Amino acid sequence: MLIDTYGRVATDLRVSLTDRCNLRCTYCMPEEGLQWLAKPDLLTDDEIVRLIRIAVTSLGITEVRFTGGEPLLRPGLVSLVERCAALRPRPRISLTTNGIGLARTATALADAGLDRVNVSLDTLRPDVFQKLTRRKRHQDVLDGLAAARAAGLAPVKINAVLMPGLNDDEAPDLLAWALGLGYELRFIEQMPLDAQHGWRRDGMITAADILARLAARFDLTPEGEGERGAAPAERWLVDGGPGRVGVIASVTRPFCGACDRTRLTADGQIRNCLFAREESDLRAALRSGATDEEIAGRWKRAMHGKKAGSGLDDPSFLQPQRPMSAIGG
Repeated sequence: MLIDTYGRVATDLRVSLTDRCNLRCTYCMPEEGLQWLAKPDLLTDDEIVRLIRIAVTSLGITEVRFTGGEPLLRPGLVSLVERCAALRPRPRISLTTNGIGLARTATALADAGLDRVNVSLDTLRPDVFQKLTRRKRHQDVLDGLAAARAAGLAPVKINAVLMPGLNDDEAPDLLAWALGLGYELRFIEQMPLDAQHGWRRDGMITAADILARLAARFDLTPEGEGERGAAPAERWLVDGGPGRVGVIASVTRPFCGACDRTRLTADGQIRNCLFAREESDLRAALRSGATDEEIAGRWKRAMHGKKAGSGLDDPSFLQPQRPMSAIGG
C-alpha cells in the first residue's frame, strides 16, 4: 500500500510515456519546443510494464492512466495497454491525449483493453486553436473524439483550459457542444507548470470565473461531496441532468486532502505530487538489478514523504523545474 504520513492512500498511477508532443500549447511549452529526453533515458516497454505490475500486484494501484507529453507518440502504445490489461488484478486503464492520431488508433486501443480517454480541447474555433497550439490540427482532434466515442471509450472526457483574451468567452459554447455529443467536459484552471515559467495567478481564469460564465446560460446544481470521492473535478448537473460539467480548480480550490495519485515520469522518476520539486529514481534501481520487493520499498518511501498540500498558496512556492510535458498530467 502507498500510504503517506497524512493517511492518504495512492490507488491511481499516472504513467508518462514520453515528454514529446506534436502541439506547442502556449500554457505548456515554447513555440520551438523543448530539449527532449534522450532515448536511453526513457523507460523501455518492459520496464514500464514491470513497474505497473509491481504497483498493481504489490502496492494497491487500481487505476492506470497513460499520459505524456503526448502518449500517442509512443511506439508500441497498443501493446503496453494490452499487457497492462492482462495484469491480475486488472487495473482500470485510461489515456490522456491531445486527440491527434486518435482517429486511427481508438479502435485498436479499445480492443487492447483501454477503458476510456481524456482529450484536451480548449476551443471550438480553428483559428483560436491555431493560436493556442501553434498548429493547424483542430479537425484532427474532433475526428479523434468521434473515433473514441465510436470505439466505446466512454465516458469520453474533454479537458479545457481557458486563457484570457483567447478563448475565455467560449465556456458556454464548449459546454453546449459537449453535451450535445455526449462528451463530459471539465474545465481546468491553468497551473504553474509551463516550461517558460510565465504563469501568473492574477492572469488566470479561475473556477469562480468559469462558473459565472456557465451560470449565465445554464442552471448548475452541485453534486454531493459523496459523488466526488478522490476525483479532482468538482461536478455540477447541467439543467437538472443527466449532463454534467466539471471544474478542476487546482489553484483556487485545491483538493490535496483527498489526493490518491502517484506519478511515474517517462524517465522512471516517482513524483508524489504534480507540484513536487523532488523525485525518487526507480530507473536506476531497475537497471542495477533491484528486486521487485526493493523497488516496491523505494516507491513506498517516496510516497510516504508526500507533503500535506501543493504549497500553491505559500508565498515561498516555487514552480517545479520540470514542465508538464516531462511530468505527465
